[in-house]
Amino acid sequence: MSSAASQRFDVAVIGAGPAGIAAAVSAANAGATVALLDDNPGAGGQIWRGGPAAWQKPEALRWFQCLEQSSVKVFHGARVFHVEHQFLTAESRDGVLSVEFKELILATGAREFFLPFPGWTLPNVMGAGGLQALVKSGLPVNGKRVVVAGTGPLLLAVATYLRKAGATVVAVCEQASWSSFAKFGLGMSLIPGKLREASKMLFELGDTPLWTSCWPVSAEGKERVTAVKLSHKGRVREMECDYLACGFHLLPNVEFARLTGCRIQDGFVEVNEFQKTSVANVYCAGEPTGIGGLERALVEGQIAGLAAGHAVDAARKLFRKRATHQRAVALMKEAFRLRPELRGVAKSETLVCRCEDVSFERLRGFDSWRAAKLQSRCGMGPCQGRVCVPAVQFLLGWEPDSLRPPVFPVRCSSLAAIAEPEEVIEWNGGSR
Repeated sequence: MSSAASQRFDVAVIGAGPAGIAAAVSAANAGATVALLDDNPGAGGQIWRGGPAAWQKPEALRWFQCLEQSSVKVFHGARVFHVEHQFLTAESRDGVLSVEFKELILATGAREFFLPFPGWTLPNVMGAGGLQALVKSGLPVNGKRVVVAGTGPLLLAVATYLRKAGATVVAVCEQASWSSFAKFGLGMSLIPGKLREASKMLFELGDTPLWTSCWPVSAEGKERVTAVKLSHKGRVREMECDYLACGFHLLPNVEFARLTGCRIQDGFVEVNEFQKTSVANVYCAGEPTGIGGLERALVEGQIAGLAAGHAVDAARKLFRKRATHQRAVALMKEAFRLRPELRGVAKSETLVCRCEDVSFERLRGFDSWRAAKLQSRCGMGPCQGRVCVPAVQFLLGWEPDSLRPPVFPVRCSSLAAIAEPEEVIEWNGGSR
């Protein structure tokens, strides 16, 4: 397919997680024509992966029902790879889709932050959220021994989910100190509903050990991981396991925000009270504006959707509710700040860029991200630097200095379609 089938909407939303669903539904309820695009086969994002069948919680069901009953046109399996002016282009199994919009809402969520350590490339060593996603998709873990390690509240959520799926969670290892973890818990308890949620997870963990000031220093095994060595309060202990689920909190997906020229502050998209970015017709909601949890993402999505649909008075009524949940951003940032000892976990031979097999020793021979990229191809593999760039930022203090489209690897025919759009553009079910 050499040209992009093009459609036109008042509002386009990239990302069908909770923030994206809330934004799309709210914009549609305000009278706008709305397109919701996501590269997954169904709506829900990582947190509501599997759709209504997998999530029987009233809040999730309510939003899925609202989306189904709304006028929102949902494009599943559509990976947006290019945004320019008031057009976006997405690649799907059936070809290329071009969407013209008046307002754009970025609800692109977050991804896990990985730190390299010896053995992290062994089979069955994976992200905490990644293992959870695989189990949701059908991976059997009944009776399997799992160590969950890293930092952030995701660890507890993953551990409780894996226990329900039949796994034996050997330990939950949190790199933050006990005082930081306890302070975070106390602060979150002041946010409505959070104390009950945390108490439920801790109860469901049962007798699973929760160790603070603990992090992996190496994964052991030949064909797959069989054990993990952990630094725990100054000593090393070894735990046998079948899976190591490891993630060092979350990173916002801000690639599209950078591509459209939005102002980024401290790694997050800067927005005003209506979730509007520094670019006139672009809004942003959810984790790209600050890692703050589900409830915050939902209310930010509603505000962005209503504002993009020009229902500003309705959006303004949600400001107080958003302020309540915004406290979580500062609490998480302070509690789960990575400790400096983690910079010493990677050894000289440890691969940092696993796509291009670039070791830590080789990277230390350069003085900037650009030099390393040009001479070692670090960051130029299939993940487009999503794994190694944040790791290098933490380990060596380098800042990436460029972002070029396409945001994801795509077929050459898809790139050609950007330059040759079809003349027929559908408008709200019609054409011109």
